Amino acid sequence: MSRRGRSKTKNRVIGLSAAVTTVAAAVTTFSLANASEEQAPAAASRAKAAATGADHAVFVQGNEVSGNTIRAFKRSDTGELTAAGSYRTGGKGAVATGAPTDALASQGSLVYDPRHHLLIGVNAGSGSVTSFSVSGQKLSNRQSVSSGGDFPLSVAVYGDTAYVLNGGGEASVQGFTITAQGLKAIPDSKRLLGVRGPAVPVFTDNPAQVSFTPDGENLAVTLKSTNTIEMFPVAADGSLAKKAVSNKSAGNVPFGFTFDQGGRMIVTEAEKSTVSTYKVGTDGKLTTVTAAVPNGQNTLCWIQAAGGFFYGASTGNSAVTAYSVDSAGKVSVVAKQAVPLSADSRGAIDMAASADGAFLYVQNGTTGNIDGFRVAANGKLTLVTRATEGLPKFSAEKGGMEGIVAA
Repeated sequence: MSRRGRSKTKNRVIGLSAAVTTVAAAVTTFSLANASEEQAPAAASRAKAAATGADHAVFVQGNEVSGNTIRAFKRSDTGELTAAGSYRTGGKGAVATGAPTDALASQGSLVYDPRHHLLIGVNAGSGSVTSFSVSGQKLSNRQSVSSGGDFPLSVAVYGDTAYVLNGGGEASVQGFTITAQGLKAIPDSKRLLGVRGPAVPVFTDNPAQVSFTPDGENLAVTLKSTNTIEMFPVAADGSLAKKAVSNKSAGNVPFGFTFDQGGRMIVTEAEKSTVSTYKVGTDGKLTTVTAAVPNGQNTLCWIQAAGGFFYGASTGNSAVTAYSVDSAGKVSVVAKQAVPLSADSRGAIDMAASADGAFLYVQNGTTGNIDGFRVAANGKLTLVTRATEGLPKFSAEKGGMEGIVAA
């Protein structure tokens, strides 16, 4: 077996062990000492966080220009959300130039790493990334590090490695090792993306998302301004190839993406609200399976898997579209509008699904709230909760929430 194969097998074994540990720990109830978010946590708190991980939780990034926060919510068995705390990241949020509803114009600005029980978010206004240990709905052990560039806007995690996408100045990705003390920059891991602009990027031009492919063989980045999907082959030690494999997008303004069970890449394209699917080669080359399928909505950007379907959020008219992807990777629209439009929830942006796929949570930037839906067997969504507690509405001057994860 190759070194790469041994590394991947080791990651799977460790990941399985971590999953078993998480399940076993879930049967024990932990109580954390009430400590100020500004205080350094005790060693006991860190140990408990490492043992339990996130459970029945939804975390939302406020991205406030005056001081970025993470809002925690407790999720009931039936999907309802109850406010469970607010935590400062120690950095500042930011707003891309010309952003209409979503401040960062990206997907994946807040991620949860179940293996290390870490929540990781970007501070676009401070050029930094903050991580927290997670126990249930509680956050502790705050650690921050420079993102390695301007305007960080998306995070990817695989094994013990994380990469951060920087969208301002010379757009880049920067690698980190995940340690007990948070993220540690990997020497010589920064890769430029060939896109230059102001430190605060124009929302139509900045990169949109970074993510590893499910097998960890490639790191993918969507570039709006060049209409390309850049793929960096990844070595066994987590380092990237010096140069990315550049793939032309099947539709213009590629934005958010995810992967199906076959490892195929599913990408949204904002210009005409379309979705394309690709087969990913080990060399980073993409082969189009389905090209630019329209949904009839306005400005489709984000996509999330839940309950065997894929859901796309179109912020221009606050629509959530349901898609299916067959065994060959062909994408079809199941419901152009999976939920009724509501004046109470406008500016649909980023989304997250519970680990079991039973619930989908949608951020609404304009109205400053979270809608939670139950996912039906036919792909339709039923509203079960609406959270508004302390969530900021989008403002070009003050910022606005972007980034959401569910567990």
